[in-house]
This record gives sequence, C-alpha cells and structure tokens, in this order.
Amino acid sequence: MSTADGQGAAASPAVLPAPTTAPAASSSAFLSASMRARAYEIARFLSVGGLAFVVDLGLFNLLRFGPGHVLEHKPITAKVISVVAATLVSWLGNRHWTFSEHRTSRRGRELVVFSAINLVAAVVPVGTLAFSHYVLQLTSPLQDNVATVVGIAIGTVLRYVGYKRWVFTGHTA
Repeated sequence: MSTADGQGAAASPAVLPAPTTAPAASSSAFLSASMRARAYEIARFLSVGGLAFVVDLGLFNLLRFGPGHVLEHKPITAKVISVVAATLVSWLGNRHWTFSEHRTSRRGRELVVFSAINLVAAVVPVGTLAFSHYVLQLTSPLQDNVATVVGIAIGTVLRYVGYKRWVFTGHTA
C-alpha cells in the first residue's frame, strides 16, 4: 500500500550500510604520521638551533670576557661576529639535516632568502642586547646574556616560520 507521499505504509526498514572506521582510521593515521614528521622536524630544527645557540653565546662570551677581553667594550661587534658564525652553523645544519627533504634545486635562491631571514632574525638579539645594555643600562655579563637569550628565542621562532614558508619549500621552480 502506498500513501500520498509515495511511501508504503508498511515499508520495511531501510538497510543502511555498516559503519566503517577505515576512513577515520586512515585519516587519523595520516594525521598522526604528519604530526610525528613535524615533531621530528622541529626536534632537528631545535637541535641545529641549540648548536648554533652554543656557538653564538659561546663566541660572544669568549670575545667579550675571554682571554684578552678582545671585544670587552664592544658588545655589539662581538654579537655581530657571533651571530654570523652561528648563522653559518645553522645554514649547514638546516639545509643538510632539518629540511633536507624540502631543499630545492635552486641553492642560490635558498641561500639568499635564508640569509635575508637570518639578517632580520639576527637584528632581534642584537636589538634586545642594545636596548638592555644602552637604554636600560643593564651591563653585567649576566644581564647581557639574558638580553641575548631573549632575543635568540624570539629570533628562533621567526627563523622556523621563515624557513618553512620561504626557504625550504621543496619546490623546484
């Protein structure tokens, strides 16, 4: 029997397909693998950054407070030298380890953009040191190092975002 809406009055219940968890499981596995890959990438980035940090802070302190106090009264010069050395360490580590799967065939372009991002990010710890040292008159070795560490932390975030977005894109063109 049919009703006015075209459905039978005693229609049997519709057979619905059995719910599957395969799409959810596969998307969950993909998300998990993607998150794991990102976590490994960030761990490599932070490892390279840790090494560059040691080079930066170590060389800065060696130049300022080490034997001979070579640049004792020139904290900005010491910081610029230490940042350049740390940037070279960072370039090598990130290009050949952290983002090795995302390198492009255009090394020159990568190097130019990498250097530009590092130049911008290098201004941050130099700026925090200059502000602390000259504006706030916080001039002890500990105070110089705190200002430097704060700047390096901010610069690290800027570098990661910049490298992912503009340097190691994996594009060949």
